[in-house]
Amino acid sequence: MSTARTAPATRTPRTTRADAATTDRITRAAADLFGWDDLHPAQLEAIEAVVAGRDTLGVMPTGFGKSAIYQVAGAVLDGPTVVVSPLIALQADQVAGLVGRPDAPPAVAINSGHTDAENDEGWDRLAAGDVTYVFLAPEQLARDETVERLRAADVALVVVDEAHCVSSWGHDFRPDYLHLGEIVERLGRPPVLALTATGSGPVRDEIVERLRLRDPLVLSRGFDRPNLSLEVVRHEDADEKFRAVVEQVAGSTTPGIVYVATRKATEAYAEAIAERCPDRTVVGYHGGQRSAERGELHERFHAGEVDVVVATSAFGMGIDKPDVRFVVHADVPDSLDAYYQEIGRAGRDGEPATATLHYRPEDLSLRSFFASGLPGRADLRDVFTALSAAGRAVTRREVADQLALGSRSVSRLIDLLLEAGALTESADGFEPVAGLDAVAAARSAREVAQTRERVERSRIDMMRTYAEAAGCRRRFLLGYFGEDSPERCGACDLCAAVERDEEARSGAEEARSGAEEAQATDAAPPAFETDTRVVHPTWGEGTVMGTDDDRMTVFFESEGYKVLAVADVVERGLLAPVDEPR
Repeated sequence: MSTARTAPATRTPRTTRADAATTDRITRAAADLFGWDDLHPAQLEAIEAVVAGRDTLGVMPTGFGKSAIYQVAGAVLDGPTVVVSPLIALQADQVAGLVGRPDAPPAVAINSGHTDAENDEGWDRLAAGDVTYVFLAPEQLARDETVERLRAADVALVVVDEAHCVSSWGHDFRPDYLHLGEIVERLGRPPVLALTATGSGPVRDEIVERLRLRDPLVLSRGFDRPNLSLEVVRHEDADEKFRAVVEQVAGSTTPGIVYVATRKATEAYAEAIAERCPDRTVVGYHGGQRSAERGELHERFHAGEVDVVVATSAFGMGIDKPDVRFVVHADVPDSLDAYYQEIGRAGRDGEPATATLHYRPEDLSLRSFFASGLPGRADLRDVFTALSAAGRAVTRREVADQLALGSRSVSRLIDLLLEAGALTESADGFEPVAGLDAVAAARSAREVAQTRERVERSRIDMMRTYAEAAGCRRRFLLGYFGEDSPERCGACDLCAAVERDEEARSGAEEARSGAEEAQATDAAPPAFETDTRVVHPTWGEGTVMGTDDDRMTVFFESEGYKVLAVADVVERGLLAPVDEPR
């Protein structure tokens, strides 16, 4: 149990692994306090690094046991563990999981879902040293009072859950996460543990940069889910697709989740499935519902009182239900990151489960619409001018109060100006960079926004590539996350089709595969392995995400994801390692 302390001095980072005695303490704490006799090797490696004082980034899929890393590490460390978690419902689940283990150290969540009196009690318990884990939302850490209270408690570990939210390349970017690196410094620089269930190479790099991780241990494990069957069903007609989704759900073993793109679709599918399956409990879930209503639906699904949830992407974080038998996407997600995270909620008990994407090429235009929307130049100039006129550091709220813009819009504009280098940030707020005028600041911020838009559109193109793939779907997905896999997994619709047709097509297939293998061997130089940094004459520097047969996927910082033909890359010299002159 932690005890109250005076404000800490800045900690010196350590990069050594834990010694044998500490490893023994870790394994005993896992067994005695949480009932875990066997930790995954990746879990143990991460816990050892954190306890040794080393920053750590864990990229592990839903259901792998990321929470166990900070829970065990926090129990071993001398001092409280702060867990930054984006959703109140997610915090409640995490606290409930700890409270449900009678021998586990005490935990408390302090957020707007509690009364002032409940939050005051939580702070008092932390100050008295009676709390080992404290769960907070990222926006709470923007308050000086919160930071000072945590400094006084001498925080031993800062955990950033859903860490992909800090990356503008990520599928769920949240500006409130941008300030966490500075907050960690103000807390005396305790070790940082960043956790995410989805993180391609560029996202990982940005997490490390923006959270200011120092010499981090980066662990990416467990993305291959062999019990999860992958399939794509293509449709040409919207009504036919609607009927096919309803019929699939009606014939599937529950519980399951149906993901859709809009609130309207949530209601339409929920009503149709309920009518088709009167003996099942079907509910709709979307961001337009009241927080209390969403929380209740979340709890009912966990308790087994709901058979099918039809939801937008608002339903997701913190889903820890092991027996979900299917995840059906009635609409195309906006990225492979989001798609993999959502299908990862199926089959967490290790039993067979199905992930089906119902695909219509026209649906991608809807996602393109969601990805568009550049900020107005006039609005950017107005925000910059308001900050310049103040003559001091100004908070987001003060700018929003002054301008006829909503607080969310102002926050987005400030974040773009900050990322463009037009503003500086301190504990008191934001100030313009000296010597920069409003026109130049707005132009730079628009360029940042345009880059983001190109990246978002490239994510949609990657979803198209996955949906229209000719090879193994699992291989494509794992390659995107930087993991190797066999040519065929045998557990996706495309591999199943090949196996059904194997005898008739064996000769042609072997000849084609042999030719492609020979071409790939001759064409793809070793320098183009996954995670290689390369440079393109037009698109600049990028990172190789993976090579699949005769194609390779590269992420370019200025353009997003591009799929290139290996033959073109070699014959035309399109790419070179960044450390070699072109």
